[in-house]
Formats: sequence, structure tokens, C-alpha cells
Amino acid sequence: MKRQAYQPILITDAARSQNDQLTSRQKRYVLMMSIRVACLVVGAILASVHAPLLWLWLPLCAVGMVLIPWLAVLLANDRPPKEEHRLANKFHHRHRDETPPMSLTAEERPHKVIDVET
Repeated sequence: MKRQAYQPILITDAARSQNDQLTSRQKRYVLMMSIRVACLVVGAILASVHAPLLWLWLPLCAVGMVLIPWLAVLLANDRPPKEEHRLANKFHHRHRDETPPMSLTAEERPHKVIDVET
């Protein structure tokens, strides 16, 4: 029987480390830029051999070469929000759900009774 690799059980909702996030963004960037290079090479090959439907393929390759770098930079700089922002959002949501203290009329509000003799 073959042993399976040990996979720890995730019991927390802790975010991935910054190094892990950076590594995955770098891999995504390199992959997208490789696709851009492939669009350039394919476009050059198609133009040199005068392929059928060249009027369709060259603009598609050009769009890929223009849009992919823009998207690659956007995705490479994207990261999850910092923890302070998450806590701030939770704090604001909690206070929005509470009813304001002045929403009750004077008769409906509970009165404090102060007993001086005790």
C-alpha cells in the first residue's frame, strides 16, 4: 500500500502568508507574459506564411499582445485586503445593526431608579 503525503487539516481562517501570495502572483504574471510572447510568435509566423484568414488572426494576436500585459500587471498587484480593513468593516457593521438610543420615546425608555437608602 502506498503512503499518501501528509496534508494538515486547516482549522483556521488565517490568510496565506505574504510570501505565498507574492509567489502565486509572480507565477500568474510569468504565465500571462508567456501567452503574450506566444501571441507575438504566432502572429509573426502567420504573417510570414500568409495563412488563410490572416485578416482575422493578426488582429486577435494584436489584441492579445495589448490586453494581456495590462491584465497581467493588474492581477500581479492584486492582493487581499489587510486585516485592519476587515476588522474595521466588522466594527462598522455591528454598530449599524444596533438601534439608536434616542429612537424610543421618553415613555418607552426604561427609567433608572436610584435608591438612596441602600
